[in-house]
Amino acid sequence: MEKQYLYNLIFLFLTITISAQQTPTAKQSTDYSIEGATAHLGNGEVIENSLIMFSAGKIAFVGSSLVKIARMGEVINANGKHVYPGFIISNSSLGLGEIDAVKATLDANEVGSMLPHVRSLIAYNAESKVIESMRPNGVLLGQITPRGGVISGTSSIVQFDAWNWEDAAIKTNDGIHLNWPQNFSVGRPWRGEEEGAKPNKDYLKEVEEISSFMQNGKNYLNGNKSPKNLPYEALKGLFKGSDNLYVHASGVKEITDAINLSKKLGISKLVIVHGNDAYKIADLLVENKIPVIIERAHRLPENEDDDYDLPYKTAKLLVEKGVVVAIGMEGGMERMSSRNLPFYAGTCAAYGLDKEDALKLITSNPAKILGIDQFTGTLEVGKDATLFISEGDALDMRTNKLTDAFIQGRKISLETHQTELWQRYERKYSSPE
Repeated sequence: MEKQYLYNLIFLFLTITISAQQTPTAKQSTDYSIEGATAHLGNGEVIENSLIMFSAGKIAFVGSSLVKIARMGEVINANGKHVYPGFIISNSSLGLGEIDAVKATLDANEVGSMLPHVRSLIAYNAESKVIESMRPNGVLLGQITPRGGVISGTSSIVQFDAWNWEDAAIKTNDGIHLNWPQNFSVGRPWRGEEEGAKPNKDYLKEVEEISSFMQNGKNYLNGNKSPKNLPYEALKGLFKGSDNLYVHASGVKEITDAINLSKKLGISKLVIVHGNDAYKIADLLVENKIPVIIERAHRLPENEDDDYDLPYKTAKLLVEKGVVVAIGMEGGMERMSSRNLPFYAGTCAAYGLDKEDALKLITSNPAKILGIDQFTGTLEVGKDATLFISEGDALDMRTNKLTDAFIQGRKISLETHQTELWQRYERKYSSPE
């Protein structure tokens, strides 16, 4: 009996060891020069036949390979290939859940309603198998966002090659997420409710509850702060202007009311998340310098009278007006769909947005919105060497084939649980009987 128990323990240990994520790479010790590729800098600029060199985790040179300059360290011949900044996914619950059908693996929602002090970062699982599957498509950074409640909590920005959440974090507590009430509610027939949209009779009451909570928090911060109130303490960055207020809202009235409330409270950094109807009031957004994190393009229109292709062209409608736009991820199967981030940007390009502007939706624009543009989001000297090489257009699922990827100069593995299974069964069925 004891021997069988010992065998079981050994088997469990080996199973966990074999299936664990790859060991994160150590700090960059080898300099690299990437030569000959078409470099997409992420700011709209493209350099044909480029040379990019980086050392100690930072980019040291970006320019033409025709420049007579000594190459640094290991030279990677990337003729005919493309180089991009690491893609950034916004409004994501990556690492906060593993298997949707197993509640014990889900940690995106906290019990309660007004929870600005809840930090998503400390629940982030850096060794998630889902996280590891982002990297082969070039998704190397992400905003980890809590869900649920009225005020869900605070998000943080991480890089996808780490031992734990402390190692992963590149910016902690970047902002607070507020789920704005809907002016119209949609009936849920499976709960016995009448089908179709109808006015939300509690809308004004729900908005007033948000306004009251925020105002009380502001009064607390301007007072003697006794007794200590953790939810109110978490609002400090909003009123100091250091943190973003991410308002999850879609309709024109909801977005307008959120803008008016932020002005009333003196909150200077507002970001609209979802914003399905934001294109209708784009001038108001531009006037107030408010960016939008739109939903992924591969979905149905929100309203019956919307154009069938509205989700595909929303980015173009906003960008043409001068709104700073990024692509976010929320909704059904969001964690598993996150790996398709570059292809959502590609769809925006297919529906009228310039290809390099579409690239900005997942590089420089989210970096600006999330407040990390001083060190990432574009290929520029002095910024982190978080980038990758693709055999073709990285926004096209047919040609997005990574050969090399780097996070802060560290060359990372592109193997995942899925690629290991593919190789295993490819060998099985391709080998002769």
